Amino acid sequence: QVQVAESGGGAVQTGGSMRLSCTVSNYPYSTLCITWFRQAPGKERGGVATIGGDDRTFTIASVKGRFSVSRDNDRYTAHLDMNNLQPEDTAMYFCAFSSRVMNVLNIPPVGLFEAWGQGTQVTVSS
Repeated sequence: QVQVAESGGGAVQTGGSMRLSCTVSNYPYSTLCITWFRQAPGKERGGVATIGGDDRTFTIASVKGRFSVSRDNDRYTAHLDMNNLQPEDTAMYFCAFSSRVMNVLNIPPVGLFEAWGQGTQVTVSS
């Protein structure tokens, strides 16, 4: 069974930086999509950034230029680098895996993801 685990997270002041990591295990193929979602209290979960099976990336407009997504050479670990963090970035951040998404022109639909991590909290204080 494929497993997904996030690491990183914590508390940071406005303007600070943080790196989140996501590791996918028990998946035997090197082509996989890893996507970051976040959910703030009282709000719906929404996509933040994704890296497709072909290594193309997409980030949502509200974090473009501040957040970036990348993956390690082993292809099973992806990172979300977050800079100039703002209080509105405070949320639980989740990582999700899909074996079915190759090209990413947008955040893939939630239904395409086969495994999710437990989430990691990011808190940005002013």
